[in-house]
Amino acid sequence: MRSLAFYAAFYGLSVAWVLAAVCVLPFSDEGLRRVADRWSAFHRACVQRILGITIREEGRRPPGAVLYAFKHESFFEAIDIAVSLHRPVIFAKQELFSIPGWGRAARVYGAVPVARADGARALRAMLVQARHYASSGRSLAIFPEGTRVPHGERRQLRSGFAGLYKALGLPVVPVALDSGPLYHRVWKKPGTITLRFGEAIPPNLPRAEVEARVHAAINALNGPS
Repeated sequence: MRSLAFYAAFYGLSVAWVLAAVCVLPFSDEGLRRVADRWSAFHRACVQRILGITIREEGRRPPGAVLYAFKHESFFEAIDIAVSLHRPVIFAKQELFSIPGWGRAARVYGAVPVARADGARALRAMLVQARHYASSGRSLAIFPEGTRVPHGERRQLRSGFAGLYKALGLPVVPVALDSGPLYHRVWKKPGTITLRFGEAIPPNLPRAEVEARVHAAINALNGPS
């Protein structure tokens, strides 16, 4: 019953948020960002009040621009990220930007397309956008495993993560979470989802070291390796 009520409330009322975004998009970039932020907050409220899921955050988020590396187990963190971080810039698959309306809205909010198959030129364009956002003080967020991973599984980081880390020269904050067992299912379950913000990893470390540290930290809630 909780899951049915959640689907009716969140997805049903999300239509109103989409219409609000469509109405404000031609006139105000800031207005679009506010709509997106409030939609994310609405999602968290539905998760807490309807599904009975407690959201627990551990650790601290340093000031200034950093690169957040998130574990990805469900759609929960993809929607919640605007709440768990303050208006982050998100790296997203290029294919999503071809969706009518969504692509433009994502660019206005602050999202960087990741075109894995388009070579060096696409990579340079991605880095230009990312550096622009970082210079304005906004943090960036990435799912370094590249896709959702079932809870308990540990997959290698995508090769592009280390290149991005090196090119941006930003500290990395790994974020472990355990949303999968409660949220990544048709019939969602009450309980506690933990987001654990790890210690900031300084820039300019060797590739093997930064990959090992990030991989260990984002899997910290997965149990023993």
